[in-house]
Amino acid sequence: MKKLPVLLALSVISSALLTGCGNSVKKDSTELRYSSMKDIRNINPHLYLGEMAAQAMVFEPLVVSTKDGIKPWLAESWTISPDGRTYTFRLRQGVKYSDGTPFDAESVKLNIEAVLQNKIRHAWLDFTNEIASVEAPSPDTVVLKLHHAYYPTLTELSVTRPFRFISPKCMKNGSTKDGVTCLSGTGPWVLSEHKQNQYAVFKANTSYWGTKPKLQSIRWTVMPDAQTMLMALQKGEIDLIFGSDGDQITSDAFAKLQKEGQYAVLASDPIASRAVLLNSNPKNAPVTADPAVREAIQRAVNRKAITEGVLNGLEAPAETLFAKNVPGCDVPLKPRPYDPAAAEKILQSDGWKKSSDGIYIKNGKPCEVTFWFNSNNTQEKAIAEAIQSDLAKVGIRMNIRGEEKQAYLDRQRTGKFDMQYSLSWGAPYDPQSYFSSWRIPAHGDFQAQTGLPDKALIDREITSLMTEQSETKRAAMIRDILTRIHDSAVYVPISYSRTKAVYRTSLSGVGFRVSQYEIPFEDMFFKDAK
Repeated sequence: MKKLPVLLALSVISSALLTGCGNSVKKDSTELRYSSMKDIRNINPHLYLGEMAAQAMVFEPLVVSTKDGIKPWLAESWTISPDGRTYTFRLRQGVKYSDGTPFDAESVKLNIEAVLQNKIRHAWLDFTNEIASVEAPSPDTVVLKLHHAYYPTLTELSVTRPFRFISPKCMKNGSTKDGVTCLSGTGPWVLSEHKQNQYAVFKANTSYWGTKPKLQSIRWTVMPDAQTMLMALQKGEIDLIFGSDGDQITSDAFAKLQKEGQYAVLASDPIASRAVLLNSNPKNAPVTADPAVREAIQRAVNRKAITEGVLNGLEAPAETLFAKNVPGCDVPLKPRPYDPAAAEKILQSDGWKKSSDGIYIKNGKPCEVTFWFNSNNTQEKAIAEAIQSDLAKVGIRMNIRGEEKQAYLDRQRTGKFDMQYSLSWGAPYDPQSYFSSWRIPAHGDFQAQTGLPDKALIDREITSLMTEQSETKRAAMIRDILTRIHDSAVYVPISYSRTKAVYRTSLSGVGFRVSQYEIPFEDMFFKDAK
């Protein structure tokens, strides 16, 4: 397992920590300095170009997902008709957008209608297809009518996008799909300055309807890589690193800083599923299209070594795509333990013969695959290198190719990959919204599944699941979907990921929301604040 470059970087950081003053009292206790490898970009709440954490700072939903279930937010109560097709929301009174426009039923109606104007873009969220109409019979009442009873309605209204609310004054002729003229929301923060690919400044919303932030501003600085962010923290240039995957802070760095004790560190409960996609489409991936090859790879990957090595024991090995505590996913599935000898027997039984160089060959072609990953994510590369070593031991040659994130995402959409890194969306999306996205060609999951003989059946069952009102029948459908996907060996489960935070010890209130994509800045404050 190749970890030398990361360890070398950490040794430099560690030396600096011993001599630096990164935890000295900062001069301004009213501003939090956060760093990300990603610019906030366009945070129009009805589109997908912006950083979700930034969108959630400014724009709010009708309801929120919490560890205790769905709770009121901009809607203070609701009722559901006996047939499950009509939702009547009573809105919180006295709420205003940051530009002073009242938040009322008519503005909710305009926002939902603006989302529906771009329905094709939101096809991953089946809820958009189920909305028949939205009415505003009074200033504080919104009536949402659906084509069918749709069980994830409240959950999908709570997600970070697209059902968040922007001032009607920001819309272009009642539309947002072609851009907006301003970014006024009802949230605790207001975007006051943005210099693309450099920084953004969010000021506390002084007219916020809820508990006002303790801080006056958040400065979001863009930095090129995780090492630069760690050094900036050590130098006292930033206060917080926070992320749901290795693109913000690797498990190596997190464990090192935890051991040093100079900074506060925090990890969430397991929140999403880390896996590797094996493409089943024979046109784009002729080797992994062979079910025996996929099955052999499942047996060849040493999950325990990856979680203990690359991930420093911070995450538990995964035997199935979803953890058993994900709603509906406590399903009896046959585990595939690490067994290199069994992996080779599977290949041999399928007609693969080992060549003189130790690589299996069938019909004159080697058992050779390529693993594509986001080159900005050092943790993805480390996982890929570990898997490369595992597969080499069983006669499978795996090439590793990193590419910029946009190229990586474009490759997902076209399906031109053998293997790709995958991270599920976590709560509140898993499993229902994540399942829904499997039917959308722009998603890597869809592309990886296209070669499965029962792909059409799986898609139909997902569609039926969304409008099934019987919990017993839904449970049976989820069990069948997960069993088919598990048996297809399209996903190699690795671990159950955790969101991580590293921050100055003077910072308090750091925690996690249900969604891995949101950061609760409004709860944070400095102990030394006057």
